[in-house]
Amino acid sequence: MDILQAVILGIVEGFTEFLPISSTGHLIVVSHWLAINQTDTNKAFEVIIQFAAILAVIANYSDKFTLAHRVLWTKVILAFIPIGVVGLLFHHQIKEFFTLSIVAVMFIVGGIVFLIVEYFYKEQAAHVTDVENISYKQALWIGIAQVFALIPGTSRAGSSIIGAMLVGMNRKASAEFSFLLALPVLAAAAGFDTLKHYQDFSGQSLVTLLVGFAVSFVIAYLTIKLFLRFLEKFTFVGFGIYRIAFGVLLLWLV
Repeated sequence: MDILQAVILGIVEGFTEFLPISSTGHLIVVSHWLAINQTDTNKAFEVIIQFAAILAVIANYSDKFTLAHRVLWTKVILAFIPIGVVGLLFHHQIKEFFTLSIVAVMFIVGGIVFLIVEYFYKEQAAHVTDVENISYKQALWIGIAQVFALIPGTSRAGSSIIGAMLVGMNRKASAEFSFLLALPVLAAAAGFDTLKHYQDFSGQSLVTLLVGFAVSFVIAYLTIKLFLRFLEKFTFVGFGIYRIAFGVLLLWLV
């Protein structure tokens, strides 16, 4: 992997990780277009840019990391449990779904779900406008919804946001809880992959790793801030349309 490829993948990871458009799906597609083989060394690089995305959340929500917010983090961990258990038990089977055709179909399915949910969703009826006020029951339902993200192309952010909207959270609070929920999910995934591929980090150029990490962190940090501003005025309809169009294009290319 050269520097330019590292920059491109860093941008893709940073921009798509927290948007409801599937970072995994985009990384698979872009890697395919760049002719980057899914070697163990390149998988190790993806672990590094995921760690950068984790740090971007921490940087944006540094005020949440105090004992005063321990109840919120208890709810975040509760929401993490379903995907953590299912992902651990079936990680070998999940890897078999990493194909362009499945990614394309799930892009379309996810887009349709967003359009349907937005059609019936009433922002003014949402009774939770702050992540601090989410209940344990709501957190658990969001966690169950997030399990669908194990299918490539579904989107972790997308499934958790949809789950949050369906249990009565407004768009901004749904997105923010999705950001916080990304921490244990990405940490677990990156940690698991690190244990599997730690010996492959030596196969990567230090410069390539640092460039990918830095680009992913900066783009993820800015994306989180801009996304929240976007949701103050707009809905998720645009993301639904994009997902369907991108999925159709992928199916045509495949």
